Amino acid sequence: MNVLAPLRRGSNAPARRVDADLVVLGVEVVVVAAAVAVGVLLNARGVGLHADAAPLYATWRPHLGWGTPAALLVAAGVLGWGVRWARTAGWGRLLFAAYLAGVAWTMSLALVDGWSAGFTRRLTPQAEYLHEVPRITDVTAMLAGFSTRILDFQPHAWSTHTAGHPPGALLVFVGLDRIGLGGPTTAAVACVLVGATVTVSVPVTLRALGAEDAARHVLPFLVLLPGAIWVGVSADGIFAGVVAAGLALLAVRGLVAAAVGGLLLGFALYLSYGFVLVGILALAVVALRSRDRWGALLVALAGVGAVVSTFTVSGFWWLDGYHLVVERYHQGWAAERPYAYWVWANVAALLLCAGPVLGPALRRAALASAGPSRTVATRTRGPLRAPLIAWSAALRAAGPTVLLPLAAALAVGAADVSGLSKAEVERIWLPFVVWLLVAAAHLPPPARRFWLAGQAVTALALSHLLWTVS
Repeated sequence: MNVLAPLRRGSNAPARRVDADLVVLGVEVVVVAAAVAVGVLLNARGVGLHADAAPLYATWRPHLGWGTPAALLVAAGVLGWGVRWARTAGWGRLLFAAYLAGVAWTMSLALVDGWSAGFTRRLTPQAEYLHEVPRITDVTAMLAGFSTRILDFQPHAWSTHTAGHPPGALLVFVGLDRIGLGGPTTAAVACVLVGATVTVSVPVTLRALGAEDAARHVLPFLVLLPGAIWVGVSADGIFAGVVAAGLALLAVRGLVAAAVGGLLLGFALYLSYGFVLVGILALAVVALRSRDRWGALLVALAGVGAVVSTFTVSGFWWLDGYHLVVERYHQGWAAERPYAYWVWANVAALLLCAGPVLGPALRRAALASAGPSRTVATRTRGPLRAPLIAWSAALRAAGPTVLLPLAAALAVGAADVSGLSKAEVERIWLPFVVWLLVAAAHLPPPARRFWLAGQAVTALALSHLLWTVS
């Protein structure tokens, strides 16, 4: 059955919109195919891409695994039953079921590579955080001397992932170890369980901002996220969960929740230097609140300030770490990875992580923003009304399904052009990808199952054709 047929039986306008979505899909296919083809060519010539399956950090290895039937069952359940149930189920039951489905989807994709290779040993290589955990005997001393060990080619230099992030990322795994939950299996479980909470945090945010229907439409796309391949298993799954939870708390009513959200977002700054860009999303959430915007902003900033002060007093100054990381970044593969390739191949990696729905969804969100902008522009005519004010009001009028994906797109664009995100963005950008998918709320209902199937097929193809590396 052609799910697009109902749109073509009506007026010509809906048919043209569907055709435009398919054109965007075609553009996505061309971008990904070009990135793959050029990657193959550059690797064959010995150019230092350091990604055998560019634009993804993976190797080509078609295979099946124990997770294959489980992944097919989860995909079939969400496509055949979940989409309809998401529209009618009670809110609490829906979130609980979505979380369980997200965990099942992530675990099944990981187990395509096997229990050991795909799950329990993913965080054990020398480059990972767990390599450093047994060496941390004094957390206070570690924080005070963290920056001195960032640069490479010196005794006791941090391993790659530890050096490339602020100390909060290492502290997560040290903390698990200290409470008796150490080891690679427990760490992998934590990545999956925390990463899957985006299926709760993102809908909660949308509902708190007055867009419950949109939350119900978006939820299945969050469950069948192709990027779940990298949630299970990499620390970036935890990062995505922390960021999404912080933004959700910033959106819900009450200043206490906003303060806790500020604490989480402040801690996110110490998970990845790139999360300074989460500030764009945080400002968008505050702007979309129906009340207490200034109060929420102030208490959230107080929460961020408390975290920053704690790390600073403990001996780690964020800016020092950032400048040293940039230097460390260019001591490694980044010095060889060509910017001219990755600045656009990163977009292909983003499309594979977010799925084929991304382009059509963003196109429709952009169209949705045009209507309110004209209305607001009409209201704000006059010599004292600046165009910037009118545009800002228009974005707020368009609502969270426009403003949040736009904020995420701005953050990703800034990260891309900075040159500090050359490759591996399929996992690094996970905390922004889940907010880009909010734009899927603008898809016409008859076409949603079609695009959701595309998400599932993309994830299944990637997990079975490639051997991904975290």
